[in-house]
Amino acid sequence: MGFREHAACVRRIVGIVLAVLLIGGVAVAVVAGRDSKDTSTATKTVRGVIGSEKAEFFADPEVVKALAAKGFTVKAETSGSWAMDQLPLKDYDFAFPGSKAPADELQRKSSVKGGPIRPFYSPLVVVAHRGAAQVLADNGLATLSSKSSGKLLMAPYLKAAKADRTWQQLKGAGKHAELTGTVFITSTDPVASNSGALYLAAASYVADGGRVAADEAAIDRTAPLLKKLIQVQGAQQTSSDAPFRDFISGVGNPLVLVYESQVASLLLQKQDLGDLVVLYPDTTVSSDHTLVPLTDSGRQFGELLSTDRRLRELAVRHGFRPQGAAAEFTAATAGHTDYIDQQLTGIRQAPVPTATVLRAMARRTRG
Repeated sequence: MGFREHAACVRRIVGIVLAVLLIGGVAVAVVAGRDSKDTSTATKTVRGVIGSEKAEFFADPEVVKALAAKGFTVKAETSGSWAMDQLPLKDYDFAFPGSKAPADELQRKSSVKGGPIRPFYSPLVVVAHRGAAQVLADNGLATLSSKSSGKLLMAPYLKAAKADRTWQQLKGAGKHAELTGTVFITSTDPVASNSGALYLAAASYVADGGRVAADEAAIDRTAPLLKKLIQVQGAQQTSSDAPFRDFISGVGNPLVLVYESQVASLLLQKQDLGDLVVLYPDTTVSSDHTLVPLTDSGRQFGELLSTDRRLRELAVRHGFRPQGAAAEFTAATAGHTDYIDQQLTGIRQAPVPTATVLRAMARRTRG
C-alpha cells in the first residue's frame, strides 16, 4: 500500500512529484493523485506523514479528485505511527498516525490551536484460514458465528500463549498439515507500528485482570507474557500490509493481526478472500486514525476529511468507519455481514495506556 524499500531516493517530475525514501522510519512518499488524470487545479498543497495503512486511500484517484475539488493537493510520506515523533516535522502540515496515543505526543509539538481530528477508525482483527479458525473454536480459543467470522477469546488465547501451546497439542489440528509449531498471532513491530503497539495494549489489559497499565509495576506484571507474544514471531514488519498480503496469497502464519479496514476494503472491491475468516478479539482496541494539524492548512485539511460527505464515502470504500457516521459503513458493508461485524457485538474496548507506558512496554518485549 505504497511501501517501498529502496536505499536511494528517486525523484520524478511529471506534474506530480513522487519521492521515495528510506530514512529512519519513513517508508515511502505517496503523492496523492499520481495515477489520476483529473485536470482540476488545486489551490493549496499540504504535506503530511501518514500511517502506511492509509496510503492506498490517499493514492486513490477518486480521493485526489475529491480533494482537488475542494482546493487541496496532498503529498504524504508513510511512517510507522510510533516513529513519527522522531521525524523532523518542521515543513509538514499534518501528521496522521493510526491511534490517539502517538497523536497526543505529536500534538504537544504543534502550535496550532485546537486538538487532534479523528476522521475515521478501524478495529483490530485477526484473520485466520478456515481450518485454523475451526481448530481454535474446537479447543475453546475462539467462537464462530459463520463460516467466515467469529471471535477470538483473548483470555484463553493468552493462557495458551503463556503455556507455549503448539498446534499439535490442539485436537483436530492433525487434519491440517500446515498447522505446526507454536500457536501465535503475527503482528507488526510494536516499537514502530501502531497495530503492534495496540496488540500489546489489549493483551496487557486482559492479562492484568482488566487493568490499564499505568506504571512500571504494571509493566512488570505482564512483561514476560508480552515478550513471548512478540519474540515467538521472529523478525517483524513495521506495516500490517506485508503480512496481510502474505496471508491472502496463502503463505506465512495462519493467524495474522490486521485492521478490519484491510478486509473490508477487499470485500468492497469484490475480491475473492478464499477461506479467510475474520476473528474479532473479544477484548480489542480500535485504531482511531488521528490527524494532528501542524499548520492552519493542515487543520483545514483535517476538518475537510471529517466533514466532506464524498471523502467519508471514499474512506468507507477503503474499509474505514467514519467517526459519527456509522450508517454509512453499515450501508456499504450490508452485503458482507458474513465477514464484518457491523455493530461490534459483545466486543469490549480496552483502554490504551499513555504513549510513555506503551513505549516502555514495547521496549521490554525486546529485552
